[in-house]
Amino acid sequence: MIERVRQRVVITGRVQGVFFRDSTRREAARRGVAGWVRNRGDGAVEAVFEGPPDEVEALVAFCRRGPRGAVVDDVRTLEEEPEGLTGFEVR
Repeated sequence: MIERVRQRVVITGRVQGVFFRDSTRREAARRGVAGWVRNRGDGAVEAVFEGPPDEVEALVAFCRRGPRGAVVDDVRTLEEEPEGLTGFEVR
């Protein structure tokens, strides 16, 4: 069985209105990572990534940069127990 990890990520800065969610969805699909991403009411973006450790870490690294136009001030991560998510959705 392939090892899976889960990370919850909260990204702050200028991260809404710059295609952060769609860029994250495309990156997750490319890497075979499941989960979701959403805008929060406080201006942050929140995401959950589940998949192989290296691929999840690569997605967290992507969030530290963000897509073109984003200005990332901070990325907080929280390790959680995998739930067996499949697919990736923008909420």
